[in-house]
Amino acid sequence: MTGPRSAVVYNPAKVPDIDHLRRIIGEGLSSVGWPEPSWYETTPEDPGKGQAERAVKEGAELVFACGGDGTVMAVVTALAGSDVTMAVLPAGTGNLLAANLGLGADPATGVQVAIEGGRRRIDVGVVEGGRCFAVMAGMGFDAQMLEGTSETAKKRIGWLAYVGGAVRHLRDRPMRARIVLDGGPPMPRHARTVIVGNVGRLQGGVRLLQEADPADGKLDVAILSPNNLGHWARLSWAVVRRRKRVPLMETYSASRVEIHTRQIQPRQLDGDLIDPGRHLKIHVKPSALLLCVPVPAGDPDLAYDVSSAAEAAEDIREAARE
Repeated sequence: MTGPRSAVVYNPAKVPDIDHLRRIIGEGLSSVGWPEPSWYETTPEDPGKGQAERAVKEGAELVFACGGDGTVMAVVTALAGSDVTMAVLPAGTGNLLAANLGLGADPATGVQVAIEGGRRRIDVGVVEGGRCFAVMAGMGFDAQMLEGTSETAKKRIGWLAYVGGAVRHLRDRPMRARIVLDGGPPMPRHARTVIVGNVGRLQGGVRLLQEADPADGKLDVAILSPNNLGHWARLSWAVVRRRKRVPLMETYSASRVEIHTRQIQPRQLDGDLIDPGRHLKIHVKPSALLLCVPVPAGDPDLAYDVSSAAEAAEDIREAARE
């Protein structure tokens, strides 16, 4: 057989039918003569980084990441800076990177995208301790929203569950923060949240950062400062309408971002909570991740048209059902 050696790093808690996933991937790869992949299961202690590193040591040239946002983030951290390709197979609820790729929740389409051979290098953000993210990091309200959303609700109604988590914290007090961009003078703010993005789309297809480009060597920063329900309504309406100027939101771009707060705040990377803290220091690692993307690759925010891959994926699903 010819083709790259591949591996699958999967989270068993996010994959409802592992046998079906094995058939989907196996049928897809065998249809083009690629060898069978190796399989690596994540654990609560290691959500995917160690498994992806082991896969690379054992010869994998392509790693499929199948799980929630935490699994994808762990694999990104393992592969950033290497020549090993990453392919996203959506599972879980948030699926932020998959959403920005336009993959939806269909692993067969993700397999077909990998087979078709579209590849693109994108930047990644790096936080203290070496953890990487491909979509967004945040401190404040966005992490509170994640913290306030139950796993049960996410399984029942998908990304809409985050709305409930958000409503619980709309009236919370702003945090006193200092934001430092590229070593410049501190910018004091009474902010509800500070988001540092590599791409621009949130859950539900909402685009927060209009200018975000994952291959420009920069990170985009949004400082949101609403302090009552009316402010939230104005800000949300402008974001949904994709207005260039959004009230109560400042945007910047930088290679290095520091967020310092007086009190401990919740923090998140790519939709996955990390330990709360008073600081979040981030820098960009340009062109660090080689990613499978749909063909043709023309949209700078990675929201490509995957219709051709989706049609071809039906053949994979049919074969897997037989």
